[in-house]
Amino acid sequence: MNSSIRSAARTLALALAAACAGFAAAQDYPQRAVRFVIPVPPGGAADGLARILGQKLTDAWGQQMVIDNRPGAGGNVAAEIVARAPADGYTLIMVGLWHAANLSLFPKLTYHPLRDFTPITQVVAIDTFLVVHPSVPANSVKELLAMARAKPGALNYASGGNGSSPHMAMELFKNMTKVNIVHVPYKGTESVIGMLRGETAMIFENLISVGAHLKTGKLKVLAVGSARRSASMSQVPTIAESGVPGYEISLWFGMLGPAGMPKPVVANIQREVSGILKMPDVKERLSNLAADPVGSTPEEFEALIKSEITKWEKVIRGAGLKVD
Repeated sequence: MNSSIRSAARTLALALAAACAGFAAAQDYPQRAVRFVIPVPPGGAADGLARILGQKLTDAWGQQMVIDNRPGAGGNVAAEIVARAPADGYTLIMVGLWHAANLSLFPKLTYHPLRDFTPITQVVAIDTFLVVHPSVPANSVKELLAMARAKPGALNYASGGNGSSPHMAMELFKNMTKVNIVHVPYKGTESVIGMLRGETAMIFENLISVGAHLKTGKLKVLAVGSARRSASMSQVPTIAESGVPGYEISLWFGMLGPAGMPKPVVANIQREVSGILKMPDVKERLSNLAADPVGSTPEEFEALIKSEITKWEKVIRGAGLKVD
């Protein structure tokens, strides 16, 4: 046997050994608790979804799914933790729109949202609503825009921080309507508390965060940001049909792990999550929150993140947004 044949045989043997090890790891996974890092404080949408999944995965695996809330720096604190973790499937993260936007928003980002992570699955797509404080006299998007144009800079809006989904949703709205509405960033779910106090005029938020306050009249909904009306609030018009044609934002949450995770382990997690999202009780809970279960493949989730990076780069550059 000449050297080239021996080299090829050795390479094949190593590849087969690695594949066997990967399948063995997937069969045995998980053998201990799995850390699920959440970039927001308790109480937000990402946290709520993580806890639904965490309990179901704990039940399925017989191993604890430990929720670890690590808010800070627009999601960067949590992302850096996971990017540096061993790629063995025992450290995962729930990410959202901010994960794609941060690449353009933070010039000194210490990780790359694709290269430093392994996509596992998009968990849900979730509707976000344009909500105002009852003291705001506008009862439609057109009336709100008329107010903003009559007094540029007089109105403000809340967000959960720079790069958060509410921040990006409003910046897209401002970019398309050419209005001056001042950004007031809060820490995570404190943005809704600020709204309830009347500190800010409006916010883009999901029903997990504001649904109860809409029912009691403490907040008022004007429109939904998605391309079609929300099934859970079909009486609420879309922003596009309310005078801003072409406006569309669909929030999403998904699971990532560190770069280099074994494919069989990734497939194991994706399969379990996809199955959980089909459970009737989970589907009902998500429907009540205007969240649509997805359970995409890793490849589909990677493609979504790529497209979101491109989309939000344009918005962020157009608005001149930067965070040091």
